[in-house]
Amino acid sequence: IEGAIKIPTVSVSPEDLNTTAMAEFGNYIREVFPAVFSSKFIQHEIVGKYSHLFTVQGSNPEMMPYMLLAHMDVVPAPPEGWDFPPFSAAEHEGFIYGRGTLDNKNSAIGILQALEFLLRRNYRPRRSFYVGIGHDEEVFGQKGAMKIAALLEARGVKLSFLLDEGSAILDGIIAGVKKPVAVIAITEKGSITLNFTVEKEPGHSSFPPKETSIGILAAAMSRLEQNPLRNLFGHGPELMTMEHLASEFRFPLNLIMSNLWLFSPIVSRVLAWKPSTNALIRTTTAVTMFNAGIKINVIPSSAKATVNFRIHSAEKATEVLETVKNTVADDRVKIDVVEAFDPLPISPWDDQTFGVHILQRTVLDTFPDVDSVVPGTCIGNTDSRHFTNVTNAIYRFNPLLLKSDDLPRIHGLNERISVENYEKQIKFLFQLIKNCDIDKLPEPHANSHEL
Repeated sequence: IEGAIKIPTVSVSPEDLNTTAMAEFGNYIREVFPAVFSSKFIQHEIVGKYSHLFTVQGSNPEMMPYMLLAHMDVVPAPPEGWDFPPFSAAEHEGFIYGRGTLDNKNSAIGILQALEFLLRRNYRPRRSFYVGIGHDEEVFGQKGAMKIAALLEARGVKLSFLLDEGSAILDGIIAGVKKPVAVIAITEKGSITLNFTVEKEPGHSSFPPKETSIGILAAAMSRLEQNPLRNLFGHGPELMTMEHLASEFRFPLNLIMSNLWLFSPIVSRVLAWKPSTNALIRTTTAVTMFNAGIKINVIPSSAKATVNFRIHSAEKATEVLETVKNTVADDRVKIDVVEAFDPLPISPWDDQTFGVHILQRTVLDTFPDVDSVVPGTCIGNTDSRHFTNVTNAIYRFNPLLLKSDDLPRIHGLNERISVENYEKQIKFLFQLIKNCDIDKLPEPHANSHEL
């Protein structure tokens, strides 16, 4: 992983990618995973110039294949504020520092490392599977993952499940829950980005109009912030998350969570207090850009703002647009859609679903401290959203133990992974591939409180 972190595979926008580094990443993985690239039953293809697709042919073609997905690209990392340079892969006190250690070279390299270990032990998987490594996930994945998905679809591939990044094992992050909990996201929020523009006659600041373009737009933005979209607790997977977690909460929360039919109005109000839990229960509103004015004594002719809404699984982009228009309620504010997509379908979550069974089993095999494996929502977006035509069972889970101080490091300063965490991730992936080769798995070991 350290060699991979040193390659600055930065993507800034769909047109602005460090393609030299992405090509170098391709050469690097060939060099460090010789068994993967020389195996007679693994086919390697480069897709969209820089992404990678591996087809691992199992010995039993009757078994339905699955897919492991990751990405090599990272968000920019200006070095100011970092304890170690962001592309140094410096090791310090058991941690490896660098952009991509959590998002998402740990998965890209971890998958290949697990596969390399299995091959060196002369292991031939029974069940076929695919490994996809995208190169533009951070900028919508249109040339990488989208093309990989189209290729699989054109070949008539159907997957039993797909595993991508998304959620993780949360340790001390869920208030009231003592033990680490594996949260596997079974959907991800949709998104709609809107541009708001107000055009007015320009003029001199010595005789201003009653309202300027800035004032009108600022008032509209304030109305959006003051009137959030409705609380939808109970209409999406967040209800399932709480129900599955009920027994893990301390008293009296365990009692409350076990009786959501009675207490859900209270719980939904409490969840709305913190930004991190508020994001699970509603479509969120984030004013991200605001531009106006050219000179201190000129009334500007226009003001522009951009707002990004992350859409709850019980709503659609068209509904959000309609609500926004009603909230702004001012014809002088012009609204344009920049991009929009609906929330992803909710993947199955039951013991009869092969992917769920495998993931539960592998988490319990690899992380002995974890008792609960629960479904959840991914509030960001991943490359997996492009694969809905090849499987309905998409699971978003990075097999890492994350504490609350790790969360701001993702896309932020001092992103890092502990050596122990990375080793666990490889062990998880190694075990997952082996577990997938069993036709029918034995029941996962149950917790004492479930017996």
